[in-house]
Amino acid sequence: MSNGSTFPPHRRLRGVALAVLAAVVVAGVGGWLVWRATGGHGGPSHGAGPPAASPSPGGAGDPSVTGHPPDGKDSPGPGTAHGSLRGKVVLLDPGHNPHNRDHGREIARQVDIGNAHKECDTTGTSTDDGYAEASFTLDVARRARALLRHEGARVVFTQDGDRRYGPCVDERAARGNEAHADVALSVHADGSAPGNRGFHVILPARVTAGPADNAAIVAPSRELGERLAGRFLAVTGSAPSNYIGHGTGLDVRADLGGLNLSTVPKVFIECGNMRDPKDAAQLTDAHWRQKAARGITEGITAFLTHR
Repeated sequence: MSNGSTFPPHRRLRGVALAVLAAVVVAGVGGWLVWRATGGHGGPSHGAGPPAASPSPGGAGDPSVTGHPPDGKDSPGPGTAHGSLRGKVVLLDPGHNPHNRDHGREIARQVDIGNAHKECDTTGTSTDDGYAEASFTLDVARRARALLRHEGARVVFTQDGDRRYGPCVDERAARGNEAHADVALSVHADGSAPGNRGFHVILPARVTAGPADNAAIVAPSRELGERLAGRFLAVTGSAPSNYIGHGTGLDVRADLGGLNLSTVPKVFIECGNMRDPKDAAQLTDAHWRQKAARGITEGITAFLTHR
């Protein structure tokens, strides 16, 4: 059927091709601008909660046991470019340890965090149904490791469920320092009161006391935290904390040995509140944990590729 054009067929085809090319360019630029947008800001508290008790829900077939994404895919989201982290070293610190509950005396030992002494480690919290924070942190960290490796990064863990307990908080910091990590992230979930919801990112306050001197990493850690909070919000759809950070999703603390003793840019992320039923429903969902891992990966990637 004729379209009524007076141009020869070859000129009409050339015009169609140019129009298609223009549409592709516009779409690509628009996607790049969306990727550059970081969204919100971020900050945490560590509720004690009941001891870590049970493995992740789902039994042997659950992705939290194997560390693999629920759909079997390790590919990154739209906010990352394959190979963009080649040559970078990322330290992931899964908070607590599933075996801490069996080693109360060992983890109660006091260690020097610079401006104070604190317990070597704690058991962490859990959901009301018994899903342990230590199981959650390992699962999310393993998922993030797969995505970060896909981007070319070398990923170092402080523990992979392969230690009797711990490591202690001072050793967790030392692991990233010794690896000369380009970035370090400690993964947690909070144990606050029901009704307190959302994620927050903990940034280091400046501490120069005893063995601690983190002055050089305070500014880059804030940039890391802001980018991480923005991407975590965008990917998971989870809101910044409604009880810490005044809506920014960011909190600054000077009482965490993992931050005080770090000499590489480092933050903590509290992915949600395990003691709130609505947050707990997300934290126990394998597909949401994959989103959390993707948000973490995109936040780290944004930081390392835009400094």
